Amino acid sequence: MLSAAPGPIGIFDSGYGGLTILHGIRQLLPQYDYLYLGDNARTPYGTRSFDVVYEFTRQAVTRLFELGCHLVILGCNTASAKALRSIQQNDLPRLDPSRRVLGVIRPTAEVIGSLTQSRHVGIFATEGTIKSESYNMEIHKLFPDIQVSGVACPFWVPLVEYNEADSPGADYFVKKRIDQLMLMDPDIDTVILGCTHYPLLLPKIHKYIPRGIRIVAQGEYVATALQQYFVNHPDMEARCTKEGQVHYLTTENADKFRESAQLFLHETVDVETITLG
Repeated sequence: MLSAAPGPIGIFDSGYGGLTILHGIRQLLPQYDYLYLGDNARTPYGTRSFDVVYEFTRQAVTRLFELGCHLVILGCNTASAKALRSIQQNDLPRLDPSRRVLGVIRPTAEVIGSLTQSRHVGIFATEGTIKSESYNMEIHKLFPDIQVSGVACPFWVPLVEYNEADSPGADYFVKKRIDQLMLMDPDIDTVILGCTHYPLLLPKIHKYIPRGIRIVAQGEYVATALQQYFVNHPDMEARCTKEGQVHYLTTENADKFRESAQLFLHETVDVETITLG
């Protein structure tokens, strides 16, 4: 039986990238409590099948519910693309119809119409997110006139996680994907970073992206969307505790998580190792 007492806001990611989402949310909404869960032992999700991503994400969401969260944000684009709809439609009615799971793709899609002038938008993301076409579908629902082109960037996440984002070797992989995207559609004026790791590559991306193209990192837009969500759903807002605390969970080694979290948050964090499954 899940507890009805108020609890923290859950943030789930397959690894570390969701820390950029958590950081963006905390910048805007520091008063709330947060519980971050990284499934670092089974990362990356980007190349896994829909069924596997759904099962892993369902396990994580269920655990966050059991730990007191009434609202869980999938800070992982792949999980948002491959698992969110199934969890919302199939699992929430069974687990607890009053709880909510939100993703990061919809909030990003909602702002694109006001950001692009040419109505040509590009996306850098994992292979799983690109193949799902989730961004294309969400953007076209809201803005049918926008043309969307996407490129999978399989080496970008390892570059970040192995602390190579600033290395000379990263230049080759970043430039290659930017050139590929601009070849697909030279009229692109706005590019979405459709993976939460990618903001750590921004210095390299700005180095090679054509001048004048707007880069959209998700953290601030997800934060703004959450703030508005609470305005529209005061009942859910009241079920989120507010002591300004953050706790971290990982399915990997705690020391390894602490070390990598420094890259994303620039602060030392206390973390606990748990198992899922």
